[in-house]
Amino acid sequence: MDGVYLTWLISALAVGVFLMPYFKPPWAKLALSGFVDFIRRYWLHLLIALVIYNAKDWLDQIDRMLMARTGLDMTPYIYAIEGDLVVLFQDAFRATWLDVFMTHFYIAGFMFITYASIFYVTYFDDRWMADRVALCVAWVYLLAIPFYLFFNVRVTGFYIEDMDAIAYTLNPEIEDWFRRIDAFTNCMPSLHIAVPFAIWLTFRKHDHDGRWNRFQNMTLGYIILTAFAIIYLGIHWFVDIIGGMILATFAVSLMEKTNDPVWKFFDERTINSRLATLLTRPAHSASLLFGRIKNYAKTWLKPTSKETGTFIVIIMILTAAVITWDLTHNELPAEGVQSAQGAVASEGWLATMDNQSGEAIVLIHDVADPLSNPTTVAQPFMQFDSPYAIFENYLVMANESQLRVIDVDAPSTVLLQQDVTGIQSLQMTSLQGKPVVLYIANDALHAVNIDGQDVQVPTLPNSETIHLMSVSGIEILLVSEEQPDTLRIGTIGTSGSLNIIMNASTTEDQNFELEEWGQTVDENNASIEQVSFDSNHIAVRMNVSALDRMVIYDRSTGEQWLGFDPIYPVGNLSMGYGYVVWEAKDHYNPLSFTDKYGDWEIHQLHLATNYSEQLTSDTIDQVNPIALEGGLAYIEVEDDGEVTINVLTRGTELATYSSIVLQWSVLLLIALTFIYIMQRQDEVRSKDIIHDNVLESE
Repeated sequence: MDGVYLTWLISALAVGVFLMPYFKPPWAKLALSGFVDFIRRYWLHLLIALVIYNAKDWLDQIDRMLMARTGLDMTPYIYAIEGDLVVLFQDAFRATWLDVFMTHFYIAGFMFITYASIFYVTYFDDRWMADRVALCVAWVYLLAIPFYLFFNVRVTGFYIEDMDAIAYTLNPEIEDWFRRIDAFTNCMPSLHIAVPFAIWLTFRKHDHDGRWNRFQNMTLGYIILTAFAIIYLGIHWFVDIIGGMILATFAVSLMEKTNDPVWKFFDERTINSRLATLLTRPAHSASLLFGRIKNYAKTWLKPTSKETGTFIVIIMILTAAVITWDLTHNELPAEGVQSAQGAVASEGWLATMDNQSGEAIVLIHDVADPLSNPTTVAQPFMQFDSPYAIFENYLVMANESQLRVIDVDAPSTVLLQQDVTGIQSLQMTSLQGKPVVLYIANDALHAVNIDGQDVQVPTLPNSETIHLMSVSGIEILLVSEEQPDTLRIGTIGTSGSLNIIMNASTTEDQNFELEEWGQTVDENNASIEQVSFDSNHIAVRMNVSALDRMVIYDRSTGEQWLGFDPIYPVGNLSMGYGYVVWEAKDHYNPLSFTDKYGDWEIHQLHLATNYSEQLTSDTIDQVNPIALEGGLAYIEVEDDGEVTINVLTRGTELATYSSIVLQWSVLLLIALTFIYIMQRQDEVRSKDIIHDNVLESE
């Protein structure tokens, strides 16, 4: 994964150094000492580039969570404009050699153009251009942030059925690298166009003596070739190119307005002298700083349109930050949980097994109000591994000798109690309007309705031992120990079943990568460890010795596919309401462990679009996800061992504090916008009067 990235990086650096004699100003000289000296003279310019690089990775993490939790997807509108135009373009030029060349050019070329544009002007000590190039690149990224967070557009190769995501799937190593660094939802505008276009515009406008003509012409050629690449590779839409050029134009305009004040303060030469003064004369430095703050404060007592405009921008940024925080941290911890050991959910109810001073207590939570106190139920004495399940407003529990059904609306009321031994697992559903409890006891499947009457269930041939079951409606899926890769689909009330053989196999390259990590893959003896399903799809977790993989089965077509990268482990999964949610260790490499990729994170797959997204991103474990209507619940384990149940709601509904901030911001912006317009008119009128007076005096 890191090998291909290092290859691109080293290639870009090498090409940049190799081409220096061609792109340098005619009178400039090359010297080895310059490679060290330019860092001393332009360390802040280089720091800007470094900050942008790291900030983009952080923003991509926010973008992933924001997109997954809110569904802010503008792709359908872009598709409505363009249709399959990108597909026609890709098909017209498709060639294997072009796939390879354009993929490497797309990455290495962008690395070259961004670093070379700053490196060349700083190495050859062209401060005039260095200031402007570094600042315009910074403005490009800053202007792109609102689009990437609130105007999510997916890549064409993962949205249009007939479009191939060539760059992302060229080979397993490149595919894995892209999945680690790319959110796949930040197409608009294209930074691969915006950054070089802003650089080209800056050179075109401010290179007055033509010293950078060759680099300027090369940049234009790069832009044209990149425009071809991003469409051909199944990454961007045509309108993304337009968006990139418009964004670049705005960035250059802002650069020209802010260049002098920014570099007046951040010029390395004055920064170094100020640092020296601060260290040698701290009292004098403090006095100067206080004086400047005092003078700046005076401008706010009699603000002009400049100060009002600044205040408007600050309010907009702060409001956007609050809303973004809310939408990416909209999970609520379920109250009353001390140390959750597991959870189940159904129809707005969540049941958790909690460890309260060593005692196993079942708690009932209202999903619509997770902050409300939970309810205890009339439970039998249970262990932490005792089975329990919930269906609608019915809760079923079992210990070593007893099965009990509780009405959640009346938690002290026992609706059914039977003496049953050896219960291994249980589920609940309804048949002809009556609740039915299904359970595996002594390796056999049984069912009983709420009246205590036995219900007929499917049986397995040859007296096979039942390993696990899953229930949805009146359908039941069974897996036996004798045939662990086969699903038996039956119906409650009947005895027969149909077979589906599940396949967790992947490519030889991916299995070989696991073998290199010291993990043995045994796909021939794969076993189903967990099942969740509805009327349209089946999701299973299958063990292939090295790890567990998730397989999705389409019941209407008979097609099945791996729902997650097969080289990374998958844990508990749940299907419901059009989604599959699961825990996984994305990018986990046992030979180079990092906290960032070593913990369990929650992912979701939208079955209607087959689009998967990551919901959490941190260094602590989030496990046991449960699909809910409009969201999901999961267990979170902190580094200190504290365990909570979190309920996450999908959508754009804001918390109370965010709504209040937004409401006040709107009111303030109305007033400030009015003031700003009046100030601008007065200032323009004053300038016109002065201009007219000057003309009259002449």
